[in-house]
Formats: sequence, structure tokens, C-alpha cells
Amino acid sequence: MRQLCQQEKGVNLTRLFYFCVDLAVCFSNYLDNLKQYGLIGYPLGHSFSQRYFTEKFQREGIADSRYDLFPLPDIATLPDLIAANPQLCGLNVTIPHKVAILPHLHRLDETAAAIGAVNVVRISNGLLTGFNTDAVGFERSLEPWLDTRTGSTRALILGTGGASKAVAYVLQKNNVAFQHVSRDPRVKNQVAYAELPHFDFASIHWIFNTTPLGTYPDTETCPDLPFELLNAQHLVYDLVYNPAETLLLQRAKARGCTLKNGLEMLQLQAEAAWEIWQDFSNVY
Repeated sequence: MRQLCQQEKGVNLTRLFYFCVDLAVCFSNYLDNLKQYGLIGYPLGHSFSQRYFTEKFQREGIADSRYDLFPLPDIATLPDLIAANPQLCGLNVTIPHKVAILPHLHRLDETAAAIGAVNVVRISNGLLTGFNTDAVGFERSLEPWLDTRTGSTRALILGTGGASKAVAYVLQKNNVAFQHVSRDPRVKNQVAYAELPHFDFASIHWIFNTTPLGTYPDTETCPDLPFELLNAQHLVYDLVYNPAETLLLQRAKARGCTLKNGLEMLQLQAEAAWEIWQDFSNVY
């Protein structure tokens, strides 16, 4: 009996050994075929991208992909990041690297080159190609207002960073006159916040906030607008999406303005990014 038990134990250990070998092989194959995507920027506490893509992969049965966050204070370390993650196929790019990343790319999509900012990178055969899907998401989210615009429609863009460049590109493409509002205006089409109380808001119809002011956790911050000059003729579109109703939108709501936050734009640009990573994009 004891000898029989020992023989059975030996058989079970052998089976367990081969099971572990098979499991290791399967895991190795999984890693070899894994496609990695991620987000670079700094800080990344406000980002929804990892949750969005992880849920998308689960919902659509995309088992060979994962999405990670890569807090990157210095864009100069991007080559090190890519070298340490050889399975990276694509990156989203957020504040403060949308413009700073340009010298680190091998190629630029035509739209990204025209905008001068990148929020999506496709990595293939060691080459980094930059794209801009902020413009795609923004334009599609603005369609209800673009469809009703007139020749006299004018806009203010709060901020001069990477996101503002995509907004300006779309407005210019659709023949909408605009001006940038900046803390430090340096070029002809920029005005200072200090000038806004004397600005003709009766001639303005759309106001776009492209700054991070009001983003969680700094929800008590807000662009310095003369809210007493706003009314029901104004669309106030805050590209911030967390919280859903920023202090800017709360104060604009109190003045009877039409409101929109940045969530739809974010979702649209994320789907456009996925198409680019799959190499069948037909945007722009």
C-alpha cells in the first residue's frame, strides 16, 4: 500500500511539473505577443486613460493588450522609457509634453505638423510617428455648434498650450475667428486676462478653456474671466472633464451660458488614437 501511494505521489508530481512547464510556456507566449500602450505626462493623477482603455479591452475581448501610466517629468527620458518597454506600440501624450515631444519623433502626421502639437504616438519598427487626435475629438464634439455657426461667429481660446493649438486649428479650418487669452501675451492674436474686463463680449459667442485650471484636485481654481459680461449667447466649453462641472462651468451656468465639458472630446480622441495604433485610421 505504501509503495502504491509513493508511486501515485510520483505520478502527481510529474503531472504538476509538466503543468507548470506548460503554464510557463503559455505565459511566455502571452508576453511575447502582448501589445502595450500607455500615457506619458506629468503629473498623471487626473488621467482617465488607463481606466478607459482597460475597460475597452475587457469589453471588446482584446486580451493581448494592456495600458499603463508612465509619469514622465522630463521628456528627454522618453528614449529610456521606450527601451525599457520593448512591447510598447503606442502612447498618449498629455501635459506638459504635447509640444516638447516633437524633437523626439521620427515622423509627423500632416495634421500634427500643421497644429504643432502631438497627443498620440505610434511606435513601429523603432520609429515614432506623432499624430494629433485632440483636433479630431474637438471638432466632432463641436459639430452641433459648427452646424449653426455664421460668418460673424467669434471665439476666445483660454490658454496657449498644446490643446489650444488643436482648438485653434479646428476653428481656423471652419473659418471661425478667434483670439487667444494668455497670462503672458507675446504675439499679435493674444490678449491678456487683465484686458478682458474691457473686451467686447457682445461680439464673442464661444469661449474655450484649454488650460488645466479647475482640474481635480485643484477644483477651486478658475480662469480669470469677467463673468458679469457673460450671458445666454455664450457657449462656454471647458476641455477639463474631471470634475464634470468645473468652477468655470458653475460660474458660467449662473450667467445662463450654454455649457460643455471635455469628456466627449476625450472619448472621441481616445477612439481615434486606437484606430491609429491599429494602423487603419482614416481621420482627417
